[in-house]
Amino acid sequence: MTAIQTKEMELDLGHFHLKDVSCSIPNGKITSIVGPNGSGKSTILKLITRLTKQTSGEIYIYDKQTNKYSLKKFSQTVSMLPQSKEGLPDLTVKELVAYGRSPYKKLFEHRLTQKDEEIINRALEMTGTKQYENRLIHTLSGGERQRARIAMALAQSTDILILDEPTTFLDIAHQFELMEMLRHINEIYQMTIVMVLHDLQQAAAYSHHLIAVKNGQIQAMGSPESVLDSKFLKDIYGLDADVQFDGYFPIIIPKIKNLRRN
Repeated sequence: MTAIQTKEMELDLGHFHLKDVSCSIPNGKITSIVGPNGSGKSTILKLITRLTKQTSGEIYIYDKQTNKYSLKKFSQTVSMLPQSKEGLPDLTVKELVAYGRSPYKKLFEHRLTQKDEEIINRALEMTGTKQYENRLIHTLSGGERQRARIAMALAQSTDILILDEPTTFLDIAHQFELMEMLRHINEIYQMTIVMVLHDLQQAAAYSHHLIAVKNGQIQAMGSPESVLDSKFLKDIYGLDADVQFDGYFPIIIPKIKNLRRN
């Protein structure tokens, strides 16, 4: 089953052109979009989530065009966590996560129902942030804040979670902690997760499906094992390197001559 499908999607911004983007994102799996800086990865996410309107082409969520969804229904189907290095509102963790229930509320309705409380608590538990629920967001570490943001997205109770560079600004330990958490969520709840990642090794290790973008066009799609090789690195990144897999984890070895430390 396909969760998201784009057909001949294009966006012309003058200085940048996203061209003929046609892809299928499998339901209940983790898909990572990879590629060089400025290739259009984040733009694709913005188009899928209706933050930007395409110049032409069609986008489907579960076989229904995205422009046929009401804003409320779309927000109950897809949650989006944009890349952010900005400060979050001066709220407690639980107050932030409660914002995820907004698509289920009437205008100016703020009271949380028992169902809301149960969903919020589950999101806190899933992300390991329950112990911080009464702390102010700005008192948390970068990794803790990111997990709280993901808890807010999970509280939307959607089938699809979209994240733009979720590991950016995190140290390597917190990066892997976050990726393990997302893998666990996918395995337990069969949630479709789509994310832009810069780290190819993490993308390959944790994703069922890769989509490679360069210069506004999709260059490759498929499982990490079928896509990630020396030719892929050369074609997409211009990098001469060998690729070896240790289980699901790829090891990329650049071909650098006379590498030495002074």
